[in-house]
Amino acid sequence: MRVIDTLTGLVILVFRALRAPGGPRGAYWTWRWQTAFGGGTPTKPELLRGLLHFAAWTRRMGRIR
Repeated sequence: MRVIDTLTGLVILVFRALRAPGGPRGAYWTWRWQTAFGGGTPTKPELLRGLLHFAAWTRRMGRIR
């Protein structure tokens, strides 16, 4: 995981969360949470690790276009 992908991905995620209908607690992000973690709540290290991996993935997918 490259650091630049992760940092850029975090910026992209912030903008997407702010632009999503309902904001970061809207239907899309609620669905994302449920598909990523099921019904449970992850520990803080798991949550941080998952967020960083999702941010890097988001950045890499954006470059494919």
